[in-house]
Amino acid sequence: MTKVALVTGGSRGIGFGIAEKLAAEKWDLVINGVRPADAVTEPLEALRKHGVRVGYARGDVGSVEGRASIVAATKAFLAAAPEASGLDPARYPLLATRSFLLVNNAGVAPKVRADLLETSEESYDYVMNTNLRGVFFLTQAFARDMVAAKQADPAFSGTIINITSISATVVSINRGEYCIAKAGLSMLSQLFATRLGPAGIPVYEVRPGVIKTDMTAGVTEKYDKLIAGGLCVQPRWGFPDDIGKAVAGLARGDFPFSTGQVVMVDGGLTIPRL
Repeated sequence: MTKVALVTGGSRGIGFGIAEKLAAEKWDLVINGVRPADAVTEPLEALRKHGVRVGYARGDVGSVEGRASIVAATKAFLAAAPEASGLDPARYPLLATRSFLLVNNAGVAPKVRADLLETSEESYDYVMNTNLRGVFFLTQAFARDMVAAKQADPAFSGTIINITSISATVVSINRGEYCIAKAGLSMLSQLFATRLGPAGIPVYEVRPGVIKTDMTAGVTEKYDKLIAGGLCVQPRWGFPDDIGKAVAGLARGDFPFSTGQVVMVDGGLTIPRL
């Protein structure tokens, strides 16, 4: 039977880097994003060149309606799988696959980088709704189905991977709401790892450092100078491909006894040094 991964925010940046690596390893993909379907034709077609099925689940992770849309589109994609378990698809939607992977990657930065003393409630809510609240409830929805699938068929494999940031522990006082959300997401990973561990469903956290994407485009000059000055042990930017390789290794099951652990992909930035 097939392997299916849902990658939130998977049509560009880190999410697309993850999706590319999973497609190369023959995961069928449901890509989530907020753009209209006709705006993501190019990245979806690039993924299909790996010979896998690719669907699009449009929806805002930060809203109740958006999450419902993502869940519905993912279940519809699963129901159309070429192979099925024969069990009731309404009760066991994930059993149209051999393995189901949820990659919580979608995230937003503050619209305005403001000093901690000037952070608005509007900005705080905007970031937290997508980066933490939305991830919690989307994970909850799929975790329930994973547990049900595992109980119905012990051969089923379910995995959750959360993409956080070094901002979970590294302070940026001009985007405090982002740091708080990523720190919360790190705890969320450990909570779900503990809850789902007895069911045999691992949960991992991948924590990127400074990655060259559209989100960091506005601070390129700043980080070029910092990296040249020794910010990272490995003196270069990280790339979406670096995150994709880490996720692919976890998705393969290469770390079966490491649930709840953090995989750092930061070029050694967070190593304490004198």
